[in-house]
Amino acid sequence: MPREYLKKATLTSKSDASETKKIVREILDEIEAGGDAAAMEYARKFDNYDGEILLSPEAVEAASALVPEKLKQDIQFSHANVKKFAEAQLNTVKDFETEVVPGFIAGQKAIPVDAAGCYVPGGRYSHIASAIMTVTTAKVAGCKHIVACSPPRPGVGIAPAIIYAAHVCGADKIMAMGGVQGVAAMTFGLFGLPKANILVGPGNQFVAEAKRMLFGRVGIDMIAGPTDSLILADKTADPMVVAADLVGQAEHGYNSPVWLVTDDRALAEEVMRLVPTLIDDLPEVNRDNATAAWRDYAEVILCPDREEMAATSDAYAPEHLTVQAEDLDWWLDRLSCYGSLFLGEETTVAFGDKAAGTNHVLPTSGAASYTGGLSVHKYMKIVTWQRATREGSKPVAEATARIARLEGMEGHARTADIRLKKYFPDEDFTLTAEG
Repeated sequence: MPREYLKKATLTSKSDASETKKIVREILDEIEAGGDAAAMEYARKFDNYDGEILLSPEAVEAASALVPEKLKQDIQFSHANVKKFAEAQLNTVKDFETEVVPGFIAGQKAIPVDAAGCYVPGGRYSHIASAIMTVTTAKVAGCKHIVACSPPRPGVGIAPAIIYAAHVCGADKIMAMGGVQGVAAMTFGLFGLPKANILVGPGNQFVAEAKRMLFGRVGIDMIAGPTDSLILADKTADPMVVAADLVGQAEHGYNSPVWLVTDDRALAEEVMRLVPTLIDDLPEVNRDNATAAWRDYAEVILCPDREEMAATSDAYAPEHLTVQAEDLDWWLDRLSCYGSLFLGEETTVAFGDKAAGTNHVLPTSGAASYTGGLSVHKYMKIVTWQRATREGSKPVAEATARIARLEGMEGHARTADIRLKKYFPDEDFTLTAEG
């Protein structure tokens, strides 16, 4: 039996790319030409904000005082978990050296970038966790200057909890500026900031397009589209838990795909019955987002067996992948394309999004087929070096000269020739591939 779509998406998660590109290109060009003044003008236009751009220590302290103590403790808990996981990641990157031939040493060195720009969404929802995820990993990686940038709300500024989280996690500066103008300010080094070496963090289609356009002159974590989630569930799964997890991800936005892949028709039908009821019980904004996402982008796919379920999941390469099925070790070994994996009912995407320690900045729109999510490694430059004795350089020089000549790169070959002649004047070498 081939896979069967019990529910098929009517839309795909694509924005109006051409119009978005035009708008973003114009904003970037004007801000690069106009500097601080142009960026502030766009902040007034889009954020309806005319307040302090770079928050002073006094402003950070005042905002932090507004955060309830229990929420501060939760932020500290999440920060500790993310920091612990990031430190473990850092330990997987080692400087090393190896003797490739006798007397010729080559090595690797991991160097953090100097300046990181961390974008923290603050529009529809206040993404406190995004401040934790992006700033903490940059700090653990060893970045010398970290800017947290978040859109202010008219007459209010950045949400106090975002300010507190960014400060606790190690941001050197907090900038009240959103959208393309915020990304541009970090990239171009406006308001006295150092130019960012890398931009990280999620954002809307305009932020994503700005990062795409700026990539090359600045590094980026990834080009992110709407968040997406897939659940693999068999007959042992609890339909109510599966339905709740689908709804929990659909509330992200009207164009956030959620997918259920199962080999149990009864489970699929029950989940499809439950989801609309759970959506109807959400607050208005969340309900509207989830309703549109479920109606237009969600899919329910019935497969003949677990191998076909896994193959379907790998083909979708979801950002978030949940397994609620028997034999979790089999799934862990079999699955290969996902941003982050959640094994068993006892964990869920929301845990990873908020407080479990793994990073929630993840590849979307199928990008998990070729990349992972944000980690300390994204802030690191893995560079190489070499050193040799004269004797150790001899076989390398001989091979280099012959390969270079065969390629037609005589100048390269002669840099090897000159060393052989200088170091071994009494020896004859065959330095052409023809012998």
